[in-house]
Amino acid sequence: MKHFKTKPHSKPKGPEIHQGAAMKKGWRTKTLGDVCEVIAGQSPEGKFYNAEGKGMPFYQGKKDFGDKFIEAPTTWTTQTTKIAKEGDILMSVRAPVGPVNFATDEVCIGRGLAAIRSSDELNRDFLFYQLWHLQPEIAGREGAVFASINKAEIEALPLAFAPRTEQHRIVGILDEAFSGLATAKANAEKNLQNARALFESHLHVAHTEKAMLGDLVNIKTGKLDANAAVEGGKFPFFTCSRDIFAIDTYAFDCEAILLAGNNAVGDFNVKHYKGKFNAYQRTYVITVNEKNRVLYRFLYFQMLKSLKKFKAQSVGAGTKFLKLGMIKDLEIELPSLTEQQRMVSTMDSVREETTRLAAIYQQKLAALEALKKSLLHQAFSGEL
Repeated sequence: MKHFKTKPHSKPKGPEIHQGAAMKKGWRTKTLGDVCEVIAGQSPEGKFYNAEGKGMPFYQGKKDFGDKFIEAPTTWTTQTTKIAKEGDILMSVRAPVGPVNFATDEVCIGRGLAAIRSSDELNRDFLFYQLWHLQPEIAGREGAVFASINKAEIEALPLAFAPRTEQHRIVGILDEAFSGLATAKANAEKNLQNARALFESHLHVAHTEKAMLGDLVNIKTGKLDANAAVEGGKFPFFTCSRDIFAIDTYAFDCEAILLAGNNAVGDFNVKHYKGKFNAYQRTYVITVNEKNRVLYRFLYFQMLKSLKKFKAQSVGAGTKFLKLGMIKDLEIELPSLTEQQRMVSTMDSVREETTRLAAIYQQKLAALEALKKSLLHQAFSGEL
């Protein structure tokens, strides 16, 4: 495992960070160990774990981290080893290294975590924000990603240490700013959720004829291995990936619905294409033979609606896959062609709007993350 590099017989040296804050009057640079107690986690034996709430909540690593506070426990232990108190900062010490959360209760911590307990001279929220700021440096530098960090290396982390009143002032500014950023993120997320809900509502047809998919279509599969793709190929190559690859040869020249036949966790995907293409051997190529009953685009949306059902039906202990019979036996709604065309027009418009909002959401997330980093940099460079 790769750790922070230390000189032989010397105090461990933490990541190098910008020390502009030390230049501001009244600010100093201290190591974390000077002003905090660090408790390295230690896992109890597995036989003491339970999911029934017996004993003390147990956390092993980052998987239960929230935005700022640890999530509700899912595991407890009747044997306690290392204990974090309410208000301690929990740091992930195994990949990913550096993320932090507050403990909301007294909890037992395993080897994947360390608890950082601040002294009276250090505002714990000031410490939390600074560790948040330092996270990229703690995780790795110069292209290297550290697999772990130990207690001595955490204690050696350099902190920009401000007077107590200044710590409170900075925490107040950051709390207010981050609350506003969280509200902006929540609003953008709500807009996206509303658009997706509207799109899904249009996928359902009330009081209409229904038919088995196998009675409306022909179903084949591709013949190629997934690694048959070539960079810069002339034709689309459909695999079970959400991405579309390229290839220099084609086996199909038609309009078709392409359904992924396997996926690691059953998150299948469906595509609609018309033209020359090729396909992976686990990709189902679905062509309509009852064109007077169903439109390709309408069928695409009906298949899209059925992905959750396919996930529930999929089989396989490792990779999940769909059997041909599952697809043929799918019951789909079948209104008139006129109604199908109307619905397709509406669904395409709503989906376009959903895609637009999703792009805006991602842009906002990136902008908010950049603003967070800027605020944290200013705060711990003594510039706020």
